[in-house]
Amino acid sequence: MAVCLFTFVDLYSKGLGTLDHILAKGAEFAASQGVSEAEMLEWALIDDMNPLRFQAFVPINFARQWTARAAGVAVPEDIASDLDLAGIRAEIANAKAFLAGLTPEQFEGRDGEALNVTLGNGFSPTMPIGQWLTGFATTNFYFHLSMAYAIMRSRGVQIGKVDLFAGGL
Repeated sequence: MAVCLFTFVDLYSKGLGTLDHILAKGAEFAASQGVSEAEMLEWALIDDMNPLRFQAFVPINFARQWTARAAGVAVPEDIASDLDLAGIRAEIANAKAFLAGLTPEQFEGRDGEALNVTLGNGFSPTMPIGQWLTGFATTNFYFHLSMAYAIMRSRGVQIGKVDLFAGGL
């Protein structure tokens, strides 16, 4: 199945805009409650779940790294894991700039190309790039974006479904 891989550039860029919006609203709420941004970044849905900081890192890294793989360009390193809120928001802007520099031509004919990636658990599947991007990368991108949203909601941040489209439709 052929997939227009370049469409994911815009999809991820919009999702990153949503992430930035959610983080801004969370910071505003946290400040109104006397909670520091550092504390806010450690919020989690439950104790054994990764905190908001981690939930923000994954969409940023996935947006850059998986589009790079799909475009056949150098894969950017993970962003630093100890960034403060301003640093995370700057990395969102950097990721959006990276995405804006990609061109449709870089993705042409690459959807069926085999790609082998070793995942964090040592599992190393080989699949077509289109399958990686549509099934694995995008699922993870939206899972962690949704977790950031859920963490904010669980703490009382006044956001709703419309905020999930803050980055655009």
